[in-house]
Amino acid sequence: MSFIEFRNISKKYPGADKNTVNGFNLNIEEKEFIAFVGPSGCGKSTTLRMIAGFEEISGGELYIDGKKVNETAPKDRGIAMVFQNYALYPHMTVEKNIGYGLKNMKMPAEEIKKKVDWAVRILGLEEYRCRKPKNLSGGQRQRVALGRAIVKNQKVFLMDEPLSNLDAKLRVSMRTEISKLHRELGATTIYVTHDQVEAMTMADRIVIMKDGIVQQVGKPMELYNHPANQFVAGFIGSPQMNFFDVDVDDHSITFSDGNTISLPQDVLERLNGKRGKMVLGIRGEDIKLDPQSVELHKQDKLQAVLTDTEVMGNENNLYFTFGNRMAAARVSKDEIGQIGDTITFVLLPSKMHFFDKNTGKSYTET
Repeated sequence: MSFIEFRNISKKYPGADKNTVNGFNLNIEEKEFIAFVGPSGCGKSTTLRMIAGFEEISGGELYIDGKKVNETAPKDRGIAMVFQNYALYPHMTVEKNIGYGLKNMKMPAEEIKKKVDWAVRILGLEEYRCRKPKNLSGGQRQRVALGRAIVKNQKVFLMDEPLSNLDAKLRVSMRTEISKLHRELGATTIYVTHDQVEAMTMADRIVIMKDGIVQQVGKPMELYNHPANQFVAGFIGSPQMNFFDVDVDDHSITFSDGNTISLPQDVLERLNGKRGKMVLGIRGEDIKLDPQSVELHKQDKLQAVLTDTEVMGNENNLYFTFGNRMAAARVSKDEIGQIGDTITFVLLPSKMHFFDKNTGKSYTET
C-alpha cells in the first residue's frame, strides 16, 4: 500500500449541481513531493482540505500510512498545513508564533525551545526571532508559517498556494527554500498551486486537474513532452503550446488558412491510422527559424509576418499569425526581428502533437 491513497474520492457541496471533485484516484509514496495544479475552481484546494480533514469526503476512501482516515479528526491525521495567508498571531513574536502549536500540545518548555531554535536556524530567522509579524517582510512571514508547521514533526505537509502573496523575486527564492526544506525533512509534501512554473520546478510528480477531474499525473517533463490531452498541453509550458486546426490525409497536413506541409512517415505512424480534421500542437521552441533547420526541412518551409516580439534576455519570443491563429516561436537570444518583418520557419515533425478536435484527447500519446 502507498503512503497516501485516494480511492475514487469525490466531493459534492449541498445544493451543488455537480461534484467539485469527482473520481479522484492517486497513490503517493512516502517522502514524495506532489503538486496539484489547475485553474481556479478545478478542485485542487478542496482535495487538499479533504486530506487535512477540513472538508468532509462525500464518496470514496482516503488512506494515510495504511489507515483509513475518512472519519479521523484533523488533529489525529499526522498532518501539518501551511496556508496562503500565513495566519500568524500579530501580538506574538516570531519564536512564539512558531512554538505556539507545541505549547498547545503540552510539550515541555525545554523541548519547545529546542524545536523553535532548530526551525529558526534552518529558516534563517535568527535575527528576526523577537520581531512581530508587522515588522517582517512577506517572505519572512512565510518562513515563520513554514517554521510553525515543521516543528510539529509530522509525516505529511500540506501547502495551499503558500507563495501567491509574494512578489515574483521572492517567489523564486522561496521555491528554492521549500524544496531544500523538503529534502532535509523527508516529509511527504502535497503542494497546491495555480502556477505551473512552481509545479514544474519543485515537484517529483504533478497532478493536473480540471473541473474536479484529474487530467494527467506524471513527472514534470513527462507532462511537458507527452501530454495526454490538449488541456494539459496548453496548461504546461510558457508560452503555451501553439494549436492549429488542420486536416490530415495520407500525404499532407493542411492548415485552415490553406498552407500545406508534408506528412512524414514517423508522424504517420504515431497517428495510428487517424485522419481528417484535428488539432495540431507544437511548442514554441519546436518552431525553427535558424538557417540550418530551414534548409533541412526546406520542402515544408512556411512564412508569416511578425506582429510582436518579447526579448527575454536568454531567449526571445516571436509572435505571428499563422493558420488563422496567433502563434509564438521561442528562439535564441540572437534570433530577433522587427514587427512587420516576414519570417521563414519550419515546424519540427518529430515534435508535433495531434489532438481530437472535439474531446481534446491526444492521438499521438496513446
